[in-house]
Amino acid sequence: MTEDDGSTGEPAELVRLYNDGATIESLAERFALSYRKVRTTLLAAGVTLRPAKIQLPPTPPGLVNAYLSGRSIRQLADIHGMSYNQTRRILLAEGVVLRPRGRQ
Repeated sequence: MTEDDGSTGEPAELVRLYNDGATIESLAERFALSYRKVRTTLLAAGVTLRPAKIQLPPTPPGLVNAYLSGRSIRQLADIHGMSYNQTRRILLAEGVVLRPRGRQ
């Protein structure tokens, strides 16, 4: 799209473009608005926001089975060179039901 395509950044247009697949970030950049302004405008218009897409690395072989066999998330993070949160998100994305914290 070019700057002279008639786009105005009106709420109805932001809603239409967002519903057509545009991201909040791309709309903010396109219309020189803040991320917060675009998000607030979409929410005020009744739009249900899409969940953020968190990029995860491929699941390391054996990660799920090791967790299900009793390894902790922290142990698995250290073994596979990942952060605790990244390891936890991978397990959740794989459908694993996590154990309560602090379990020995």
